[in-house]
Amino acid sequence: MSGIISGAYSNVVPYQAGAGYASMSGNVQKAGKPVLNPGADTQISPGRKSSPAECETCKNRKYQDGSNEMVSFKSAAHISPQASASKVRAHEQEHVSNAYTKAAKNNGKVLSASVTLKTAVCPECGSSYVSGGTTATKIKYSNEENPYVKNRKSADAISLVGSNLDLAV
Repeated sequence: MSGIISGAYSNVVPYQAGAGYASMSGNVQKAGKPVLNPGADTQISPGRKSSPAECETCKNRKYQDGSNEMVSFKSAAHISPQASASKVRAHEQEHVSNAYTKAAKNNGKVLSASVTLKTAVCPECGSSYVSGGTTATKIKYSNEENPYVKNRKSADAISLVGSNLDLAV
């Protein structure tokens, strides 16, 4: 009997660390405020506490994989808001690749694999970023030793006999 295994991996998600912050030594200062996110916009949007360049939340945001697969981000790591889309997408692609590898090793077939990226807006500076991702896969495994599968194959073979008849005169 064949079986379908579905897997959904709630993967890379922001990691909430304790109160410890990395030191700010070596950062360029502008008007007395440290630049925590070099290359980010220095304008403070209306209703926000800081600019994206000075945002503590964006500087300390970390991502960690929550699945049981061997992929990147098993330990918490920082991703800048600008790079979050490509890094999370690449990470989720690792899960898709693992599904194809697992199916090939176990005489299975990947029926579907989909990746969903989630976005969010930083409450401190208003920057949008990819906040995480989810990969869902369906793999169908065929068990050739099962007598029901053998009977189905022989029944299919009988129904196909004569279906490709070519009469030439």
